[in-house]
Amino acid sequence: MFFPEGAIRVHVYGHPVDMRKSFDGLYALTRQALGCDPLSGDLFVFINRRGNRAT
Repeated sequence: MFFPEGAIRVHVYGHPVDMRKSFDGLYALTRQALGCDPLSGDLFVFINRRGNRAT
């Protein structure tokens, strides 16, 4: 994919997240905790408890 410079924003959730959450769970977390619209086209990054995986 090609993203024009400055056209995409990346949001990183700094607390560990249970990676077994479904799409709906991450959608709700994005809405409530980050206060962002998950359908905005931005990228959202979540890390696991050990900090060695990102989704």
